[in-house]
Amino acid sequence: MIGRLNHVAIAVPDLEAAAEQYRTALGAKVGAPQDEPDHGVTVVFIELPNTKIELLYPLGENSPIQGFLDKNPAGGIHHVCYEVEDILAARDHLKAQGARVLGTGEPKIGAHGKPVLFLHPKDFQGTLVELEQV
Repeated sequence: MIGRLNHVAIAVPDLEAAAEQYRTALGAKVGAPQDEPDHGVTVVFIELPNTKIELLYPLGENSPIQGFLDKNPAGGIHHVCYEVEDILAARDHLKAQGARVLGTGEPKIGAHGKPVLFLHPKDFQGTLVELEQV
């Protein structure tokens, strides 16, 4: 059901500094900051040959990333994103297997302009999982 790893998301306390570190220390191709108000984050994508790194920074007072950074002030891995061919079929299959879909259970449009869903970390060995339709 799951396809390739789309990205690993890292919550960061300083988006500019993190992007600059990837750009200068690691020589990575770093995209421009992109606000995602529906998700309460500003994101920067780091392009790698085989996947992406998504840097996450809080956007607005109700950002879920702010809660993560309150618990992890230095930042850290927030979630992994896997591609799926059909997000509704994947959701229905996972729910039938007992996995919990976060939010309303309906996909939202993610940073790549494609439908996404998040799965409860307690159902996946402590890892928040994002599914993105390809």
